[in-house]
Amino acid sequence: MSSRRMKIATGSLLTASFSAVMILSHSAGAEDQGPMSGKGGKAVDEAPAGVKLTTLLPEKITVDNSSKKTAITATVKNGGTKESGKIRLLVVGFDGLSVKGVKGCSEIPEKDLPEGSNSGFACAIDNLAAGKSKSYAVDATFDLKKKGKICLPVQDADGTKTFWQQGPVPFGANNPSPNAPATPLLLGTDNSPVTPGGDKADDKAKDNAGGKGEDKELPKTGPAERVLPLGAVGAALISAGAVGMWWTQRRPVRSES
Repeated sequence: MSSRRMKIATGSLLTASFSAVMILSHSAGAEDQGPMSGKGGKAVDEAPAGVKLTTLLPEKITVDNSSKKTAITATVKNGGTKESGKIRLLVVGFDGLSVKGVKGCSEIPEKDLPEGSNSGFACAIDNLAAGKSKSYAVDATFDLKKKGKICLPVQDADGTKTFWQQGPVPFGANNPSPNAPATPLLLGTDNSPVTPGGDKADDKAKDNAGGKGEDKELPKTGPAERVLPLGAVGAALISAGAVGMWWTQRRPVRSES
């Protein structure tokens, strides 16, 4: 083979190898978010005929131990046969998990947040076609010294009905690593808070309380979960003078994990 042909062949091989590396790198990066899950989700009010609304959260997120920052993808999906019409997705944080921003969504005023929550955003969706989904990039922080939960209700445009609600579902780790660069948290796992010194924060709090060992009750997921109020949510978000939201107890129509 001539020197010129050898150079051309070598150049082609290098280009192909570089392209393969780029494709593999991109694929690996896309898979870093891991699978999505509807864990802790349930239907509440009956959706319009042919509409089936659900939500998804990543099964794993990673918290930077220095900045406490993390990123969460919140997805709403219409698995039905008809378009949804106008709906809204709420993204609400509890305890150690604080929602700092949701791209394309409006922050819920502090006075209108559900009882027990620390932050929230409302995402208006004009229409979600059958079989389609819409994802939102959620910027959040997670205080690893606390437990943390997130809630994703899907409502009609004025908030009078909640078609689906995922959570409040916890993110957490059984053995957090405060001295590591980052801590992975799993969906559906209660966080076991640990101080930088390695002591469990809950244990220290119990000792300070005289050894009673009583934890403050948190909203729980399960067959008889607490859900965001119906009419109050919509009113609070569209009316400046509306009263704040609160938690009510009601039994879901069905549950899905």
